[in-house]
Amino acid sequence: MTDMPLSNLGAIDAAHHLHPFSDMKKLNAAGTRIIQRGEGVHIFDNHGRKYLDGFAGLWCVNVGYGRKEIAEAAYRQMQELPYYNTFFGTTTAPATLLAEKIASHTGDKLNRVFFTNSGSEANDTWFRMARVYWKALGKPTKTQVIARKNAYHGSTVAGASLGGMKLMHEQGNLPIEGISHINQPYWYAEGGDLSPADFGLKVARELEEKIDELGEDNVAAFVAEPIQGAGGVIIPPDTYWPEIARICRERNILLVCDEVICGFGRLGSWFGHQHYGVEPDLAPIAKGLSSGYLPIGGVLVSDRVAEVMVEELGGFYHGFTYSGHPVCAAAALENLRIIEEEGLVERVRDDIGPYFAQAWKSLEDHEVVGEAESVGLIGGLQLAADKSTRRRYSSPDDVGTLVRNHCLDNGLVMRATDDRMLASPALIIARSEVDEMVDTLRKGLDHLRDTVRE
Repeated sequence: MTDMPLSNLGAIDAAHHLHPFSDMKKLNAAGTRIIQRGEGVHIFDNHGRKYLDGFAGLWCVNVGYGRKEIAEAAYRQMQELPYYNTFFGTTTAPATLLAEKIASHTGDKLNRVFFTNSGSEANDTWFRMARVYWKALGKPTKTQVIARKNAYHGSTVAGASLGGMKLMHEQGNLPIEGISHINQPYWYAEGGDLSPADFGLKVARELEEKIDELGEDNVAAFVAEPIQGAGGVIIPPDTYWPEIARICRERNILLVCDEVICGFGRLGSWFGHQHYGVEPDLAPIAKGLSSGYLPIGGVLVSDRVAEVMVEELGGFYHGFTYSGHPVCAAAALENLRIIEEEGLVERVRDDIGPYFAQAWKSLEDHEVVGEAESVGLIGGLQLAADKSTRRRYSSPDDVGTLVRNHCLDNGLVMRATDDRMLASPALIIARSEVDEMVDTLRKGLDHLRDTVRE
């Protein structure tokens, strides 16, 4: 990659590179970890140290690292046509074929794709599209969007506003006008004395209450992740999504499922909404679309919305220079070929997903674990000061960071959201590697228990 000694990169990084979501003063003092290469489910730093990546990069490297077929597909496309746009009545073969391939896995009602470069841009795109859709139907007042607290929909202005994270809203005077938030389906922390089933219905019906508050003629859409990712892998009770779908259908508002994390096999289905048996009108996608090999995203558009966009609108004045970039599309096509031919979605559903669920659930016997939940290959583990009462630690971020750092020191990449430990490994992970992940995490839990005692 570079002739410069890797030992010099840390100093260069501190001098010139501003990192996302980072306290740069602390990062520069501690030093940046330089990741040099990846293979399978492992990454290696510039000192040759090996880590099991239990997070698939940022939820995205679904087919694992080192897939030469994807690199070769991108290289072939670069040689033939490295770039052209999809504006002004043009397209490229990879973009068009990718749209067709994606639609082959979306079911009967999501047959169009609008391409973007990321999940954040995909959320900005549907946000505009929903408002344009209602205006084209003669309902210009339907502009309000309802989202959830502690959700994550990207870090652009609209994406961060749709997300319900306080720390992001405090920077930049967010959310922007026209976005409201209701509570999340986080039973462990917020369910009180209700059963999970009753709590799922209760928080779902907050959507109906918010629609009544804003006025049905003013509400364009409701957006939610099938399973909240960055918010802590919050897995909703089984009662939640059917009730949400009913409300959106009966109250005539668009249902938007953010599939950026859950899409392309992570839950053992091609898309998260399929796992929960609901049909969205719009669905942003990214991450697993290319397994992170090149940046590409998009919005799945239902026939209901697409018909208006095509037949009534006349033009949707929105897009990006790199929408449907041919090299990114070629890489994504090869990625989807791998997922199909290796049966990775079915593998997650029938084999490694159930194995992961059993191994992950075994951690509930640990005295500092309140619950360990998973669907497919995504897991959330709740740290608890008192299991019997669901009492949480007084400094949730500190305990999560303690466990995460201990895991990292022992060769496992995890993520912590406050006092929840998150896992999202590549879909190719082996059973022995799941065992290694769970064993290392258990040692991190032991470290928390022993540190708190001290």
